[in-house]
Amino acid sequence: MTFSIVARDPETRAVGVAVQSKFVSVGSVVPFVSADAGAVATQSFANVAYGPDGLDLLRRGHDAQAVVDTLTADDAEAESRQVGVVGRDGSVAAFTGDDCFDVAGDVQGETYTVQGNILENEATLTAMAEAYEAGEAAGDGLPERLLAALHAGNEAGGDSRGEQSAALYVAKPEGGYDGGNDRWVDVRVDDHEAPIDELERVFKLYDVTLLERAAPEETAELSGEAAEAVAATLAELGFYDGTPSGEFDAEARAALEAFRGMNNFENHSLAALEDALAHGWADAEGDGEARMVDAVWHGLSRLDRV
Repeated sequence: MTFSIVARDPETRAVGVAVQSKFVSVGSVVPFVSADAGAVATQSFANVAYGPDGLDLLRRGHDAQAVVDTLTADDAEAESRQVGVVGRDGSVAAFTGDDCFDVAGDVQGETYTVQGNILENEATLTAMAEAYEAGEAAGDGLPERLLAALHAGNEAGGDSRGEQSAALYVAKPEGGYDGGNDRWVDVRVDDHEAPIDELERVFKLYDVTLLERAAPEETAELSGEAAEAVAATLAELGFYDGTPSGEFDAEARAALEAFRGMNNFENHSLAALEDALAHGWADAEGDGEARMVDAVWHGLSRLDRV
């Protein structure tokens, strides 16, 4: 009841898994990722030992196909399993057992594998592959490509039993909080009527809060309608006591600084945050604080992640 994508970005050395299922908390079962090894997705009567065992085999120098062969050879119930593996070395492989419920299958590309079972149709897999490759050609980041693949698969047919949970897990060397581990992106939606949409919303918040971006060469200041709207939102949130106007003055910037601290946006300087709001306000959706956060995300998205 699951479809997933396992992929690697050679430029950033990031590896990751994105998955959706009609199954509660799929993120606790399917994805296993380590920057020093690769990534594994285990599903369809999942054997969760495939995760740590597969990563250990990758770490010891086995390529993805050898990992799949070893895992399935030692499993008496392999024909009911499905697994996708991408190694840090760039190798890619997958396995779909003959006893997996239809529609079940897998598709590989140079840097990824997609797999699914109990799908509405085979187009789910090809749509995922095409969306991932389109994002790769466009230069999108690995998290965005993985999310795009989930959306495309779901729109093409998806899980024949519906939607319930989704997860995005990406590892990168020293990519974790304050560089302390490799857990670069780790977000989950355990039970939701539209889990992929909710996963993307949570990822955007995670992105602007925890992921670092290159500093803009020049920073723009808020002015006009955007300045007035941001100041009005800051006033509604209790950060600003002045009268909102098209001039974003020192008092408004002090309010924005308070907003920055309260929302844990320490990864971005005050000038970078104002610059992001100035560039992203027109494209942002929602109202109030939700629009401010969405504007920050849009404004930061034009900058490379570091």
